[in-house]
Amino acid sequence: MKKFLFAATLITLLAAPSARAQNDSAATEELRLLRKKVEELERKIELMEQGRGAPPTNQPSDALVQELDQKVRVLERNRELEIEAADAKAKQAPTLTIGEKGFAFASADTNFLFQLKGVLQVDSRTFFGDDIAGNDGFLLRRARPIFQGTVFRDFDFMFVPDFGGSGSPQIFDAYINYKYSQALQLQAGKFKTPFGLEQLQSDKDVLFNERSLVTDLVPNRDLGIMLQGNLWDGTLNYAAAILNGVADGRNSSNVDIEDDKAFAGRIFAHPFKRTSIDLLKGFGIGLAGTYESLQGTNVAALANGYATVGQQTFFAYNPTNRSVVASGDHWRISPQAYWYYGPFSLMGEYAISEQGVALGGRGDPVSTDLQHHGWQVSGGWVLTGEPASFTGVVPRRNFNPRAGAWGALQLVARYSELKIDDDAFPLYANPATSASSASEWSVGLNWYLNRNVRVGTSFSHTDFSGGGGTGTSAPAAVTRQSENVLFTRIQLAF
Repeated sequence: MKKFLFAATLITLLAAPSARAQNDSAATEELRLLRKKVEELERKIELMEQGRGAPPTNQPSDALVQELDQKVRVLERNRELEIEAADAKAKQAPTLTIGEKGFAFASADTNFLFQLKGVLQVDSRTFFGDDIAGNDGFLLRRARPIFQGTVFRDFDFMFVPDFGGSGSPQIFDAYINYKYSQALQLQAGKFKTPFGLEQLQSDKDVLFNERSLVTDLVPNRDLGIMLQGNLWDGTLNYAAAILNGVADGRNSSNVDIEDDKAFAGRIFAHPFKRTSIDLLKGFGIGLAGTYESLQGTNVAALANGYATVGQQTFFAYNPTNRSVVASGDHWRISPQAYWYYGPFSLMGEYAISEQGVALGGRGDPVSTDLQHHGWQVSGGWVLTGEPASFTGVVPRRNFNPRAGAWGALQLVARYSELKIDDDAFPLYANPATSASSASEWSVGLNWYLNRNVRVGTSFSHTDFSGGGGTGTSAPAAVTRQSENVLFTRIQLAF
């Protein structure tokens, strides 16, 4: 009976390994034969317990039981080794992730990472009450594939071409960033100048189709190197850059326009981030500045002009047969702040751009420093209750009308002004065509269907002081009446 009981116990030992080995073609047949032998022993024990027969004379010997036990142990160990080997191989294999944040390929140790993201914005602009032909219509505002990733754990990179906007392909971002730590990073290439608050907000997250008037005074992307980092768990962010230097509102070309370099710096603090004051945790305040000194006169270092939110020029230099060039020092300064609390958001900034200018061409040399001022304040309220942030709104329930889910709705409003230095007129700009100031207000509604798709509409009204003279081209045709424009946008971003 001890031998039969041992055989019954052996059945339990066989159950788990035999189940795991069913998909193993090499072990299937051997396990089947062993199972058959055990089943025969089980039937014999069952007959004995029910008293339906006497113990068979051909009871299994100790040697047979030991042989079966040994085979089961060997098969069980082999299966364990196969599972361990499969687990080890899986840990070494790269991973592919596809989701709402884009497409990512990563090595098993995550030291190498490649991400594919993108932004697509299809806009429309409809102007009211003007006689300018060709400014209404649909446009592909941005069409940007975003390639970014990491190599050898500490080196991040980003490459962003753009196939929208002007229609000709451009490279907007192309840089490598060495991240020694969150507090100490070194970036080199083409990137946004660390200056304007609204400009530093991602294109997919700005509240309106176009940024405010103050952004006319802000440098866009430039080429250079930048030291940056986050201190004390993000309580303080700093950036200091050496750059080629660009004019107000311009992007850098691939070459410098002179030998001297420009300098830019920015600090931005979240003083209540690590406190228990929930009301102020989303409050941030900062200060940014730039400086460069030109070796000589230069047309490329001067702004092409300043544009409305409808992207129409309302101020331009060069009023006479003599050209206007940048000359001497150019500096900017911008205090800035934002506040996010639950569904509420508020952002404000002020910018001063002082530019040395001179009259080029033949004639007596004339030069001066022009100081332009701009500011804006904008805010929003998420009507559906989701929290707002500098990086946008994520709906609690993605758009799905079959399930009664409609995404998130955000009401937004903005006011901004840009004041041109009075000394710009009449030597450097024509007061009969260019406005001396512009003020704009906008209201809109953003509908976040999900994290990736957003639909928006807004209306902007802009008034001008000065300008409005004769002529069929900008800036005269633009400043002749107030600008009233309706914007729409369908956006895909991931």
